[in-house]
Amino acid sequence: MQNEVKPTAIRQPTDGGGKNLKELEKTIDIYFSNKDLLKNVFIHRSFLNENPKLSLESNERLEFLGDAVLELIVTEYIHQNYKNPEGELTAWRAALVRGKNLAAIAKKFNMGNYLYLSKGEEKMGGRTRELLLANVFEALIGAIYLEKRYEVVKKFLKKHLLSKLPEIIEKKIYLDPKTELQEKSQEVFGTTPTYEVLKEKGPDHAKTFTVGVFLNDKKLGQGKGSSKQTAQTTAAKNALNNWTKIKN
Repeated sequence: MQNEVKPTAIRQPTDGGGKNLKELEKTIDIYFSNKDLLKNVFIHRSFLNENPKLSLESNERLEFLGDAVLELIVTEYIHQNYKNPEGELTAWRAALVRGKNLAAIAKKFNMGNYLYLSKGEEKMGGRTRELLLANVFEALIGAIYLEKRYEVVKKFLKKHLLSKLPEIIEKKIYLDPKTELQEKSQEVFGTTPTYEVLKEKGPDHAKTFTVGVFLNDKKLGQGKGSSKQTAQTTAAKNALNNWTKIKN
């Protein structure tokens, strides 16, 4: 009689980073019945490369769902509470859901500690990477939506994200550098800045542009970039950094 061959055990993640996910549930004050769904939030694709037989998938599909839910709730909130033109509402929404804000919330909840990462991603500092943390936050939104539905996500976002909107509006954080420089220039000098390419360097497929921003033939700043648009934005940032000297 042949010896019975036992199936190879599939490695299942216990708790990301050695931490108990119950701590996270307590921190966000949302408790999951489906614990695998919550674990799924933190499984980075790189972890699956080293654990191909894992029964749970990566968090990318949850991130996809969470991104859509996040945009809908933010759009609905802004539409219901502000009567401003569409262009301003769009700019406010973009400023609110940008990766930097989402990553900041993820850091507040120590979400990086719960991630399941490959050894390589771990060594590269994946637990603190802004883009990765923003994606994990969106995956969490997707998981909360599946587990608790719309109103719970809405309440969660109102407390932790939507509350940032008044500051974004008051400090005009929603303005991109070119728009902000234009508004300041019109307010102080009554005219609009212009941009001029000062230098082009490199082959057609890998050019670097140097652009200057001018006001009444006076150069306010300059910047470099792989496109004219990027160089213009950098030049506008440079001018804004020196705005106190410029307006005086």
